[in-house]
Amino acid sequence: MGEPTWTREKLQLLVHREIGDYKLIVVSNRQPYVHDLIGGELSYASPAGGVTTAIDPLMQECGGTWVAFGGGRGDWLAVDEKNSIQVPPDDPSYTLKLVWLSEHQQQGYYYGFSNEGLWPLCHNAFIEPTFKASDWEMYREVNREFATQVLDEIDGRPAAVFTQDYHLALLPRLLREADPDIITGQFWHIPWPTYEIFRICPWADELLDGLLGNDLLGFHIGDHCDNFMEAAARVLGSQVHDEYNLVYHKEDPTIVRQFPISVDFEGISLESQSHEVAAEAESLIEKMGLEDKIIGLGIDRIDYTKGIPHRIRAFGRFLEKYPQYIGKVVFIQAGVMSRTDIGAYQLLAEQVDEELEKVNSRFGMGDWAPIMYLPDDLPAVTLAAFRRMAHFCVVSSLHDGMNLVAKEYVASRFDEDGVLILSPFTGAASELTDAVIVNPYATDDFADAICEAVEMPYEMRHERMVGMRSVVEENNIYNWAARLFVDLMQGTRRSRRPIRSF
Repeated sequence: MGEPTWTREKLQLLVHREIGDYKLIVVSNRQPYVHDLIGGELSYASPAGGVTTAIDPLMQECGGTWVAFGGGRGDWLAVDEKNSIQVPPDDPSYTLKLVWLSEHQQQGYYYGFSNEGLWPLCHNAFIEPTFKASDWEMYREVNREFATQVLDEIDGRPAAVFTQDYHLALLPRLLREADPDIITGQFWHIPWPTYEIFRICPWADELLDGLLGNDLLGFHIGDHCDNFMEAAARVLGSQVHDEYNLVYHKEDPTIVRQFPISVDFEGISLESQSHEVAAEAESLIEKMGLEDKIIGLGIDRIDYTKGIPHRIRAFGRFLEKYPQYIGKVVFIQAGVMSRTDIGAYQLLAEQVDEELEKVNSRFGMGDWAPIMYLPDDLPAVTLAAFRRMAHFCVVSSLHDGMNLVAKEYVASRFDEDGVLILSPFTGAASELTDAVIVNPYATDDFADAICEAVEMPYEMRHERMVGMRSVVEENNIYNWAARLFVDLMQGTRRSRRPIRSF
């Protein structure tokens, strides 16, 4: 391979070198440590996800502040009079500052504009976005509240603010207007739609103006960068320099670049090899009656963008086309329900149940069902065991920014075996080219892809998995964080010129 793989330690050294006198502020809707009350005792957990995995070590090195919504039941008891707590709890090294939101604010800002408006707008899953003026006003109000909290934390000192995702699109402009010397960067974790789709949003101009308050704006893939720059040019009339990926708005430049997010390859690979995961896998195989079965796997948040009904239909078609595998191939669909207060998610739950009933009633035998559905918040060790057990893993997203499940499966396969079936509508498909790529809408092709995975010879499985593991190992989560951080710190708008490549 080329340059050495990035590690947590190398990332920390980089941050120490680059941060200088700047205070680093990370801002996100979700907090990196959630406090809960269990039996009257205060406990904490760190939610799974690439953002926490990548940015937590960076923050531990910088000693900065992470500003986030306080959604844990024990958060009020954990913080001090400034609504702050030192984290990680077992070895404190930076500050977590929590923002309190009322249920009314959460409903309009998070469930309303963010997830009934922006989420379907940015994903091509044929769910019509809902735009309510009241939700938009609440989104603006919450962004202003976050800006107040961030500025209070900065208190006039040199600072770099790194904002995460689509919940806080207005924050960078609010910060720039309050203090032009603040370095601002943002990573947009979901796709950015084409101009024809984006202009549906009644407040498209204000969203773009907010995001162009950033010195650096990152997306997963180049297509999303191109879509954003086209929207800036056509909606706002911004000057776009395609050669340098620069957008000039209000005479200030914003660098727009792709940074494909990834996972902690080494950590996941070592976890998969642990005694705890091995024991869990043996236990699950025995309890679920999987001793002689070929196991397929899907792990998803139950979201309409993930193509879960399409996946179930395709597995049913696989059993119909290849009846010799009835009773021999089992598919496990794991994942947690989310956003159940939103109508589109309630409809999705009904669709999944209907498709499951069709397949299991037709091909099941006695107590045995070809699809085992586990819509629960399963322990990390169980998910790791499923990845280790699965002969093939299916990621059939209708549209995804990246999809880290695909990379987690690859990272977990220390045995260099297993097959990844991957939708071309994921960011991961541009990197994991050794996967079996299949259109989730093409049910017959999808069924054939499952058969290909089941029948693929070991030599081919091994060769493909080695190739994918090499890609994920090299382009790991620390590589992502390092590239973003260097470009953020070196690419301030004061330079008025393209930054050097990383």
